[in-house]
Order: sequence, then C-alpha cells, then structure tokens
Amino acid sequence: MRRERLIAIAAITITSILWGTSGTAATFAPDAGPLAIGAAALGIGGLLQALIAIPALRAGRGQLRANLPLTGLGAVAVAIYPLAFYSSMHLAGVALGTVVSLASAPLASGVLEWFVQRTPLSRWWMLAAGLGVTGSTLLCLSKMAHDPGDVGSTLAGIGLGLVAGATYATYSWCAQRLMSRGISRAASMGAVFGAGGLLLVPVLLLTGAPLIASSQAFAVAAYMALIPMFLGYLLFGYGLERVTASTATTITLSEPAIAAVLAVAIVGERLSTVGWVGLGIIAVALAVLAIAPTNNTARFLTLLTDPVGVATIVTIQARGHNR
Repeated sequence: MRRERLIAIAAITITSILWGTSGTAATFAPDAGPLAIGAAALGIGGLLQALIAIPALRAGRGQLRANLPLTGLGAVAVAIYPLAFYSSMHLAGVALGTVVSLASAPLASGVLEWFVQRTPLSRWWMLAAGLGVTGSTLLCLSKMAHDPGDVGSTLAGIGLGLVAGATYATYSWCAQRLMSRGISRAASMGAVFGAGGLLLVPVLLLTGAPLIASSQAFAVAAYMALIPMFLGYLLFGYGLERVTASTATTITLSEPAIAAVLAVAIVGERLSTVGWVGLGIIAVALAVLAIAPTNNTARFLTLLTDPVGVATIVTIQARGHNR
C-alpha cells in the first residue's frame, strides 16, 4: 500500500516537472498564439491518450455510457484548460500565469470535493489555502508593479489562470471519480482526454497554421504534445488511480516553482523581492500541510518532497477505502 502510494507520488511529481517546462517551451514558437499552442498540446496529446486506450475503451464502453455526464464534464474541462492556461501565460507572463493556474487548482479541488462529496476541509487546509492566496497575491502585485502599464493584461491573465485552475481540478476529479466507480485507468483517461482532444481539433484547425510554418515551431508543438501532455498524462493517470484528485493537484504545485525558475533563467522574466517572497509564502503554505497532525478524522496525511529546491507537499487523503 505504502509503496504504491510512493510510486504514484513519484509519477505525478515527474509529471509536474514535465508540465513545468511547457510555458518556457511555448516561447520558442513566438508566432503561434496561445490558442494554437494549447489546442496542439492537449488536443493531440488527448487523442493519443485515446488511441492507446482503444482496447480499454471497448471493454469499458458500457460503464462509460452509464457515466456519460461525468465523462462529458471532464472532456469539456480538458478542452477549456489548455486554452485558458496558455492564454494566461501569454497575458500575465510564464511565471505568474503558471503560479495562478496551478496554485489555485488544489483550492478548487478541495472545494469541489467538499461541495459534491461533502468531504470536510480541515483547519490546516484552510490555513494553507489562506497562505497560498497571500503568496499568489504578492506575486500578482509584483508583476503589476514591474509592468504598471500592462495592468489590464495582467489582470486578464490572472482571471484566465483561475479558470485554468478550476478546469484542471474539475477534469482531475472527473477522471478520479470514474476510476473509483470501477472503470479502468486507461478507459477513464482515454475517454476524458480523447473527448477533450476532439473538442480541441476545430480550435487547432482554425489557429494552428503558424505551428507548421517553421521547423522550430513544429518541433515545439511536437514536444508539447508528446512529452508534457502525452507522457505527462500517462504518468498522471497512473498516479490518479492511486490517490485522490486533491492529492494529485497538490503534488503538482511543484510546477509553478519549476516554471518560475525556467522563466527567469531562460525566458528572461524578472521577479522582484515581493515576487520571491510570494513564492516563499506558497512554499510555507505547503509546509503547513506537511507538518499538520493527522488522525482518523484528519483530511490529509502529508509527505514532503523537494524535487527542485522548493518545498512541494504531497497530500494523501486519509480515508480507509483509499488503496
């Protein structure tokens, strides 16, 4: 049991590292807009997920049909997520767009589980959520102070980042719920991401011409579709089968740290002292969860990892029926 959880945690952590490279990679195709990048990345990646899951989809078609509303909701969330995510980074910058998108996802996931499943939210979660919001706010203020003439774009990017966080939490929750109802991991992920990929195909056809205009842009699109999205979501699906959706989204809070470091080191973005303090507070928020006491009624059992020098907290929901 413990070993399976640790392997699942490792798989999702590797996923978050791969995802953390996507914003920086997108800057190497400057002529391609965020809608084209998003549609190519998760559209192609989602269709590949469905392709390798064809046997599982055939075997589970009856169960999937019985859970069509849940599958449909997950697919719509998959389609919206990359469009909002890459647009957020385009408007607010790689570092800020990624932090807002991914830091808001665990909050959205926890609220979703509370609202739908009536899973109680612990005081430790509330404290961590407050710290996380504070840290993200400081990051936003840092960005707006650095580019005072671009406040409108920054605010729009922040708004789209919140949409991305909410849809990321939604499709993670939908996929995990399908698995909890006895549908295999391959069928659950293949159905949700395959259907989401189909919804993104028209967007790709309308906006994707710049992605084939040069070998560099094509290489960027291929990398995004095959590595962060296809390979990343294979690992994510493996982990999601073994932990809850709120756990998975919290693990991937390492992605903003990776994206911020890459944005500063490669893209040339700058974070002020206030911005770095904001990142530090987000790390403290995660550390609060790491040291939180657990018992039979606690919501989280926590594990601290540090893949990129910034504290990343993995939360494992303390329920007796978890595998």
